[in-house]
Amino acid sequence: QAQVVESGGGLVQPGGSLRLSCAASKTIGSITAMGWYRQAPGKQRELVGTIRDDGTLNYADSEKGRLTISGDNVRDTIYLKMNTLKPENTAVYYCNEKGETLPFAVDYWGRGNQITVSS
Repeated sequence: QAQVVESGGGLVQPGGSLRLSCAASKTIGSITAMGWYRQAPGKQRELVGTIRDDGTLNYADSEKGRLTISGDNVRDTIYLKMNTLKPENTAVYYCNEKGETLPFAVDYWGRGNQITVSS
């Protein structure tokens, strides 16, 4: 069962924008980082970007300037806003959460949200 829950995927036209949300696990003790990854058909899963518990952001080089990751500490939710979407951005987007539930390190994945960029 997925520990993190994504929402917001769907069909968008080329050039359009989309925002994904990811609600953090309710069972994790403390979060060290959350982020987004994607997997296009026939390709390996790749990093989109991450946000650490101190707010530090890290984006894939190919996506810098085109997307924004933000966090809401009150709702324990992160967001991925993507602009100027292209057909090659079509993929399943996964949310990832890393942290600790002492004495264990934990690494949770969402089930993924399909984003299709097509006219």
